[in-house]
Amino acid sequence: MTIEQTNYAAYQLSPGDALEVTVWKEEGLQQLQILISPDGTIIFPLIGTVGAAGKTITELKDNLTSRLADYISDPSITVKLLNNQGNSIFVIGKVNKPGQVFSGRRLDVLQALSLAGGLTVFAKEGSINIIRRTGDQVKVFPFDYSDVIDGDSLEQNILLEPGDTVTVP
Repeated sequence: MTIEQTNYAAYQLSPGDALEVTVWKEEGLQQLQILISPDGTIIFPLIGTVGAAGKTITELKDNLTSRLADYISDPSITVKLLNNQGNSIFVIGKVNKPGQVFSGRRLDVLQALSLAGGLTVFAKEGSINIIRRTGDQVKVFPFDYSDVIDGDSLEQNILLEPGDTVTVP
């Protein structure tokens, strides 16, 4: 099933996402299916390696159009998101359904815990952490489930980034 560009105008592409790129009236550049590699790039005919992760579909389309203009007169490009498997997070520990969670949009911590089936009775609600890797750095964000549920410390309920891990001891 194709995910239309208009529904995901703000969606930021991630490694693992699958795209379909078409250059109108250019044989050989019709309905190319491209997977964003783990390093966040794609390889496109004529122009080579292009950064895709962290860009919106519109930004990627504009970048491809600009770079292809050196080879094709006034290129008209369509970019579709076919699969957003790159937009996943992991929830591990004392939840009812631990594992990888896929979403068509960004999730906050409570939403991710909900998709993981909620906490088990043995979970330490005040000791949940979100682990985020950015390059060589690892950041840890504390999350106190009880506080957030009570309406306190709502700033802890951060939006998760693709690849984040929520740990529930």
